[in-house]
Amino acid sequence: MGEEQHSLQSRVFHTIRDDILNGRYGHEEELREITLGKELGVSRTPVREALRQLELEGLVTIIPNKGAYVNGITPEDVKDIYQIRARLEGLCARMACERITKEQLEEMEEVILLSQFHEKKQNFEQLVLLDSRFHEILFEAGQSKMLEHLLKNLHQYVQKVRKNSLSSGSRAGRSTREHESIMLAIRDGDGDMADELATRHILNTIQNLQKIEQSDLLESQVTIQPVPEHSAAQVRKNMIQE
Repeated sequence: MGEEQHSLQSRVFHTIRDDILNGRYGHEEELREITLGKELGVSRTPVREALRQLELEGLVTIIPNKGAYVNGITPEDVKDIYQIRARLEGLCARMACERITKEQLEEMEEVILLSQFHEKKQNFEQLVLLDSRFHEILFEAGQSKMLEHLLKNLHQYVQKVRKNSLSSGSRAGRSTREHESIMLAIRDGDGDMADELATRHILNTIQNLQKIEQSDLLESQVTIQPVPEHSAAQVRKNMIQE
């Protein structure tokens, strides 16, 4: 397989996976190869390979001679993901105490300052982006390729529920303060404290989610500027073909 073809398949896979995790496709909704291929501007081959990969990840079920259907992420999956992530993120924070670079620490501090600013403005969409960036820096600061890969995947799987959790002003504020405490522990080189704080931070998210009705959690979305359907489809096609 050529490098260009592999790259195309990877982009198709990630686009479909993001759409599943963002709730664009509902539970048990059929994913048709022809429809997806037309929408993404590719042939059926990369779509078929992407669906096979998604089946391996448990996000899709392929029924022979029938089609591919969305499994998505269940509330129990979300709880499991956060519990696993809590342990791994604590380990990552501990490792970051010895391995974080000066540039990563400075960017982490900047992200926290920006989060505090946008919290006051109640710019929740921006807070979601900054939350993601904080955790990405932390994952990278551990300087472990395997751990970074695992954590980034787990983080991606729950992006929809993260948006709903952080749309609460009270949780958004607490999350920013927890980020600051983690950063200070890492800056001080206190591995035990960094581990404990990072683990507790993720477990606190589980507790916050438990306060939200599951039906509202799975249906609600962060309000964004509506985009005409044909425009959204064209943007997604362009992203794949770039």
